Amino acid sequence: MIRSVVRGIGSALPRRIMKNADFEGMVETSDEWIAQRTGIRQRHIAADDETTASLGEAAARAALANAGLTPDDIDLIVLATSTPNNTFPATAVEIQNRLGMRHGFAFDMQAVCSGFVYAVTTADLYIKGGLAKRVLVIGSETFSRILDWSDRSTCVLFGDGAGALVLEAEEGQGTIADRGVLAASLRSDGTHKDKLYVDGGPSTTGTVGHLKMEGREVFKHAVGMITDVIEDVFAQTGVSADTLDWFVPHQANKRIIDASAKKLGIAEDKAVVTVHLHGNTSAASVPLALSTAVADGRIKKGDLVMLEAMGGGFTWGAVLLRW
Repeated sequence: MIRSVVRGIGSALPRRIMKNADFEGMVETSDEWIAQRTGIRQRHIAADDETTASLGEAAARAALANAGLTPDDIDLIVLATSTPNNTFPATAVEIQNRLGMRHGFAFDMQAVCSGFVYAVTTADLYIKGGLAKRVLVIGSETFSRILDWSDRSTCVLFGDGAGALVLEAEEGQGTIADRGVLAASLRSDGTHKDKLYVDGGPSTTGTVGHLKMEGREVFKHAVGMITDVIEDVFAQTGVSADTLDWFVPHQANKRIIDASAKKLGIAEDKAVVTVHLHGNTSAASVPLALSTAVADGRIKKGDLVMLEAMGGGFTWGAVLLRW
């Protein structure tokens, strides 16, 4: 059967690093308060000349270089983002243009923090369906643009950045020994819409709006939802927490990561954690963490890797792949 195998990976971060202490003169908070509750120590904040498109392009170029490919080798770009450069057209087509790619097709995917997991699953289906041989899957965000910088409950949590994968069609045997995407589980539940949302949009207020979140409510649902989709993937494949090599979760809160891993029986040293470096970068979170773990040598060819994310909507999902 056809598998979607990772050929390359890359990431990009804005130049500016904003540490927890930098908030102390802006809102009533402290480095200790933020770090204890979230695990976040710093985040990257985009400058005026750094956008979702420019960060996505940089991550895409890094992934292509890592794969030894050029834009001419790509058939499709799927960009996961909640912070597009424009209401339309899709920021994916802007990245396509920036790369000098004059063929194929490109589109955005909106599933908030789960966007990259949704995008990988979507790309896998396009590859298996024969509509694309090589796909650039990008998660890129500039959440700093939609934050209320006077709201200490949200402005300290988020950062900007981008990560990208190149997926390529490859023949597999149809077993979990194959490289590539092995299984996925996606969910959403719109009854939770008002727990994490942006209070603006073209069809309602005609404005971009600001991020609003009921933090305790999100935390309350997160662990159960995360374990739900991961256990579904375990059931599909026969894989268990013991046979998993790496757990790459959405980087929203260290306490959610720890609680999820504990409930699933995943050893602490198998969890890739970068929330202290990047904060919550929404759809860029998982590929940034992946890129970090590949660059430092932790994730190696043949490793069994579980990706997981949960975001506004609520949306949530998991993807199992062999590196």
